Amino acid sequence: METAVGTAPTVLVVEDEPGIADILRITLTYNGFTVHCAASRKEALAAVRAHRPDLVLLDVMLPDGNGWEVCRALRAEHPAGRDGAGDDLAVIFVTARDAPRDVVAGLALGGDDYITKPFGVDEVVARVHAVLRRTRRTAGVADRVLRHGDLEMDEATYSVRRSGQPVELTPTEYNLLRHLLRNSGRIVSKEQLLQHVWQYDTVVPSTVVETYISYLRRKLDRLGPPLIETRRGVGYGLRAVEGT
Repeated sequence: METAVGTAPTVLVVEDEPGIADILRITLTYNGFTVHCAASRKEALAAVRAHRPDLVLLDVMLPDGNGWEVCRALRAEHPAGRDGAGDDLAVIFVTARDAPRDVVAGLALGGDDYITKPFGVDEVVARVHAVLRRTRRTAGVADRVLRHGDLEMDEATYSVRRSGQPVELTPTEYNLLRHLLRNSGRIVSKEQLLQHVWQYDTVVPSTVVETYISYLRRKLDRLGPPLIETRRGVGYGLRAVEGT
């Protein structure tokens, strides 16, 4: 059973490479965010005024300017309040420029974080959650909790608990468990799991799903009865428990 409280945070992706923009849009949408995209400085500023996003993922190199200029304009239009939050937007630079002076410049201009390319999508999602928590954009308005029996996943804090005990998962284990939770009551095929959990890997061993299912079982089953079932020749799902 899934319980959503409040509304999803809105993220504006400012990126002129269509492939990268699509990856970010799909990943963030899958993780529960409302996503808009812009491919230039002009489009970015217009999109901020139109959609009032909670966070901007901002490429530095744009066809009609650069991310530094966009960040300056955003900070001028959305100054921080006296408590440090106010009306300001959260900004994360996403760029191939990884020299220390570039990182310092981005943060000095008002960036909340700085991600260098190439990046992992799990890292981007984790950074977005962390920045939004820090700027209090998700506090009380975007908590998303997935539950199945005594298993609970809080998507706002990227945490998992079973029988009240924390379960430490790797990003891939987390994404695999989240897909099973979102499909509670159904058997999910190996092909669906490969598509949704490993969708951006170019080469994936045929046994990767079985391997990660065994990792999850090892971590979850020490805290309660076996939770993940295998339907041979079909796929995987969460066992039916009373109250779900």
